[in-house]
Order: sequence, then structure tokens, then C-alpha cells
Amino acid sequence: MTIQQPLAAWSDGLADLVAKVSPAVALVRAAGPAPWEQGTGSGVLVAPDVLLTNDHVTDDARRVDVWLPSGERVEAKVLGRDPATDLAVLRLPGAHQHLELGDAPARVGELVLAVGNPFGLQGSVTMGIVSALGRTMRSGTSGHLIENVIQTDAALNPGNSGGPLVNARGEVVGINTALFWPGQGIALAIPAATARYVLDEVLQHGKVRRAWLGVEARTVRIAPRRAAVYLERVQPDSPAERAGLEPGDVLMALDDHALEGMDDLQRHLQRESIGKVAELDGLRDGAPFAVRVRLGEAPR
Repeated sequence: MTIQQPLAAWSDGLADLVAKVSPAVALVRAAGPAPWEQGTGSGVLVAPDVLLTNDHVTDDARRVDVWLPSGERVEAKVLGRDPATDLAVLRLPGAHQHLELGDAPARVGELVLAVGNPFGLQGSVTMGIVSALGRTMRSGTSGHLIENVIQTDAALNPGNSGGPLVNARGEVVGINTALFWPGQGIALAIPAATARYVLDEVLQHGKVRRAWLGVEARTVRIAPRRAAVYLERVQPDSPAERAGLEPGDVLMALDDHALEGMDDLQRHLQRESIGKVAELDGLRDGAPFAVRVRLGEAPR
């Protein structure tokens, strides 16, 4: 056997994988309220009529058009957006070829392909590996911390946002979302598990449900090695107002879990906490206080 034979077989297998994946990846263009406001990115069909993309691609769009690899152009309906994870779910008319969201988590060193439309060049494919797991990043539209993010060296460029990161089995292991400037070979993708959670929530409820306290707050340092949550505003008729929280309060713990800033507070305001009573400990005018609050469901 010559060295060319296994290389040719590997190359053919890779081309077959691309042929399997590419028909499910679309070009997404979102027109904003003003004529000059337009977002362009990628999307991946994860059901015959359902497409996932990045929230920042569809942000405040009045119309979203999708170009399929076949050349067909369709208008998509935004079923739901989740700025906290930078994901959006769209429905397309008709039935189309789609990919499965992978069940197994990505592994460091695993071979992956990124498919999308960098700079509008539809159907571009790049290859790399999973470089690291467990990264964190900020959602560009909400400022929320996104955790368990996948790092890859598969080349991404503007326009790849919302396209899939797929493994050698053709399963979607992540949704490409960001470049790490000014680094090279460092790109980030939202894991499939997060995408599935958002997809299920949007299809069932039209949004991603989260617990709601009803405050506007920021992280504040109260000691050289201690930070907390400073309340700037308490929203009217919110769980926080009903519990007696006031602007200027400093929250230090929730159910005995230290709050070292807004990220910690947001981690506790998940779907499972809706309707539950939580105990908040903090400082008011320098004096310790504690309140019990029944968390609500965040409004749309």
C-alpha cells in the first residue's frame, strides 16, 4: 500500500462529511428597523423547519431572510431569542435537510469542521480541532456570562456566526459565535447542550424561562478580596420590591451561597428557581439584613 492510498481515503471521507453537512447550513440576513441596519451570518437547520443562529445576527430584526444552499430564498419567522446565550430560533417554511445536535460533549483534540458564510461567502468550510473546553464569554447583546464554551482553532471570520461546529460523525457539537481578537486560531462556539436547552425552551414556551428577582444591579467591591451585588434600582411590582429590597442594598449571599457579583446572581436565577423562596443576606446602610423572596418568572 502506498502512502497516497490512506490519504486519498481520508480525503474522500472528509469530502463525504462536508457533502452531508453543507446542505443544512444557510445564509441568514436580518433587516433592522432602519434601511442601513442589516445583520449577516449563518444558521444551521436542526429540524426540517427549524434553524438555529446567533441572537446578535437577528437582533431587533423586522425581517429575516434565509438563503438555502440550493439557492432558495425564504422568509423566516423568529420563534424566540435568548440574548443571554446569544442564540435565536427561527422557523422556515417547508421541510429541509437538517443535522442532529450531538448528545455527547465535545472532547479536547477532537476533529471538527466549521461551516458557514464568512464575509458572505456561502458554504465555506474550515477544519480544526477542539482546542479547549469550559471557556467563558460575554454575550454581546445582554452582557450575561456564557459558560462551558468550546474553543476551537477552526478558522472563523465575520459571517460565520450562527453556523455549526460539527464532529467527524456530522453531529453539531457547537454553534459558532465569536472570534477572540487579536488572537489567531482562537474561536468560540456555544455547546450543543446549551443550544438544545434553548431550542426546547423556545419551542415549548416561546422563550427561555428564567427566575426573576426584578433589580438593576452591578458588581461592587466591598473589601480587597470581596465583591458583592449593589442594587441600583428595584423594579416596581417585582419580587424584590415585594420582599422589601431597596436601592443601595448590597447583596452578599443567596441561600448561603456567596454572591461575588452579578455573574453569581445570574447563575442562581435559572428556570428551576421559578416560584421558589430564596433567602438573601446583605448590607443596608452598613448593617446586616436578611430577607426572604419568592422568585418569579422573568417577563419576556
